Amino acid sequence: MFGITSNLIGWFAAISLATFVVSAVALPWLLTRLPEDYFDETSPIAHPPWPRHRALYWAWRLLKNLLGAVLLVAGCVMLITPGQGILTIMAGLWLADLPGKRRWERYLIGRPKVLASINWIRQKSGQPPLRFSQKVE
Repeated sequence: MFGITSNLIGWFAAISLATFVVSAVALPWLLTRLPEDYFDETSPIAHPPWPRHRALYWAWRLLKNLLGAVLLVAGCVMLITPGQGILTIMAGLWLADLPGKRRWERYLIGRPKVLASINWIRQKSGQPPLRFSQKVE
């Protein structure tokens, strides 16, 4: 009984440590790649150019969505373990092609501490801060 429990705790600790290290490396890289007007509702959304070859297009979309899904799961795990949960969820949403993702991204970025954390990371890498504006209706 204790062997299974200690083995399970060891696996959870290893996964938690791995997601923490990967998020600490990958998050700054991903967050500095966002255009500064990505969350500005007054600017049109610029989509990245897709590879022209059909196989490359689908391979790119598959890899991008797989990485997004991994980051979403890791972010949810990091909400209860050490790590940058909300920022990791943001990066996962940014990469994944999900219905309603724009609404979730804007909800999370609208939190002052999240926006301040992302802009601090961008400032450290020499990138301009993200602009966040609400649609005026």
